[in-house]
Amino acid sequence: ELSVEECCDKGVEWANKNRKCASLPLISESRECSMAQEQCCHSQLQKQSCSDGVEFANVRDECDSHAADNSSCEAHDFKTCCYCCLLGKAAQVQGQSCEPNPKMGYQCGIVFRSCCGKGPEGIDLSISDDAPKNQQVEISKEELDQEDPYLHDGCRGGGPCSQQCRDTGSSYVCSCFVGYQLQPDGITCEDINECITGTHSCGLGQTCVNTLGSFRCQRDTSCGTGYELTDDSRCKDIDECETGTHNCPPDFICQNTPGSFRCRPKLQCMSGFIQDALGNCIDINECLSTNTPCPAGQICINTDGSFTCQRISPSCGRGYHLNEDGTRCVDVDECSSSSQPCGEGHVCINAPGNYRCECKAGYTFDVISRTCIDINECRRYPGRLCAHKCENTPGSYYCTCTMGFKLSADGRSCEDLNECESNPCSQECANVYGSYQCYCRRGFQLSDIDGISCEDIDECALPTGGHICSFRCINIPGSFQCTCPSSGYRLAPNARNCQDIDECVAESHNCSFNETCFNIQGGFRCLSLECPENYRKSGDTVRLEKTDTIRCIKSCRPNDVNCVLDPVHTISHTVISLPTFREFTRPEEIIFLRAITPTYPANQADIIFDITEGNLRDSFDIIKRYMDGMTVGVVRQVRPIVGPFHAILKLEMNYVMGGVVSHRNIVNVHIFVSEYWF
Repeated sequence: ELSVEECCDKGVEWANKNRKCASLPLISESRECSMAQEQCCHSQLQKQSCSDGVEFANVRDECDSHAADNSSCEAHDFKTCCYCCLLGKAAQVQGQSCEPNPKMGYQCGIVFRSCCGKGPEGIDLSISDDAPKNQQVEISKEELDQEDPYLHDGCRGGGPCSQQCRDTGSSYVCSCFVGYQLQPDGITCEDINECITGTHSCGLGQTCVNTLGSFRCQRDTSCGTGYELTDDSRCKDIDECETGTHNCPPDFICQNTPGSFRCRPKLQCMSGFIQDALGNCIDINECLSTNTPCPAGQICINTDGSFTCQRISPSCGRGYHLNEDGTRCVDVDECSSSSQPCGEGHVCINAPGNYRCECKAGYTFDVISRTCIDINECRRYPGRLCAHKCENTPGSYYCTCTMGFKLSADGRSCEDLNECESNPCSQECANVYGSYQCYCRRGFQLSDIDGISCEDIDECALPTGGHICSFRCINIPGSFQCTCPSSGYRLAPNARNCQDIDECVAESHNCSFNETCFNIQGGFRCLSLECPENYRKSGDTVRLEKTDTIRCIKSCRPNDVNCVLDPVHTISHTVISLPTFREFTRPEEIIFLRAITPTYPANQADIIFDITEGNLRDSFDIIKRYMDGMTVGVVRQVRPIVGPFHAILKLEMNYVMGGVVSHRNIVNVHIFVSEYWF
């Protein structure tokens, strides 16, 4: 049986080779081996995606242009590490601390520190300034190494490698993304030109165009009349009947054919008639059929739509017919008939039993039909008279050109027609041999209907439109604009995100002298937070990233026994700004009350946390948790609250010994729920 380590190595090897785990072949029927193989494969993919995101942030200094399926886990890991790296780089540029906010998460914190370029500056686990000094926790180097297992990783932050790095313990190994090759220095990666190496898959009639890490195939020529070019460079037949671009008359039915169409007449001819190309009904001469319709001894006479049979009279030779009484044969004057056997404009000379025609230029005499028939020069001299098409006319011919060309001055050759001179496109036109191609400026796309007009691209309606602007996207011709809520926010320098305006720092609030300004998302609040009798403020207001706190410490007058015996030692006022959780799926931890756990449980000491006031609709609860030698009261939001909303939670932290409360801290939390959160 294979060990867990061997199964894990197989999962990592598959992830490095294929960059996916969907079709991972299981090497053992053991359930433990399969779980180890799949977990190690997904872990390696997550590591690769994170490394790619860090590399992308270092090279591009942005993350939004990366093309990927945003619904995949790999794309999520890529975006997370890319964004966290950009935050670390921004902190370094702004001279801020490289210690990340714990709410970012463990993996994001590691990437943040790495891209910030500074080591950990220590983690301060103390929460309140009134905690005894001997209760504050010092973190040793060994504990810090356990907190950050990648601290001594040679590939931390991408390592020295330009793309992918793998730590081997004593050293590191660099590798490249698909489409790149490692250089002799073993560190940098260079793009592989598949068009030069011949490793592309472009077919006949396509040109290979190299791109970073890949290539694309571009069609050499246009598709021609009756076809249109698809997005994958293939020619697709245009259904003229469906698009309505045919020219069939109203009494004809359009039938699509490859590259063209055919018009079929709606009118059906009666029996004895046949339909020509123009839809006309032509009489069928049944007498000319191979099977004689009349019996022996009778002659067939064709009629309109039918025929009749008559008994045979004395037979006359060609050029003669029976006289009126049917007794003898007389010469037929073919030249006097209205059918004009020689054709209009020709000379007909009658002779006994015959006639002859004198034909003009472009005609020749047919001895069988004894008529002057047109000479079809196009058929007699194929390919020698015209460059493209030859059209025969009575007694002559003329040359024409296919679409996209025009007839030259000699009347025979064809030259390319520059269609762009007539401005057929709504924006930009490129002339090609025998045709033209319309294209649009940035922010527009070519219409799929006519291939000529340009339509504005509604960037806000694209699948990624919801990620273009943090609040609202407004489409404009050829581009888009991002907007923020009407008050409390301003547009960030990147013209996409919204930034909260700190009215308290900007001094744009209207709080009175006796009131304290507290900034919240999208606005501010003026609160008058004074300490009660026998209490004094512990110092200036503590300003945190999203919390403002005023703490009152008990200060008894001399000989005030009741004040001294009162177990309430501190009363704190805290302001917290929370977002509206529109997709609330699990409790959100928002407040942490920390206290040192008693060293000797034999003292029967305990710490009790409670919410005594302000818990409207039971939207919050408090649970007790033990973390790193401390007892922590965690206040959680257990139900969704739609902003704007204001609530004051009164929290108590009671130190109980022997069933008696010996020490009590009261925390009044002013919670403001904002309608928008960016």
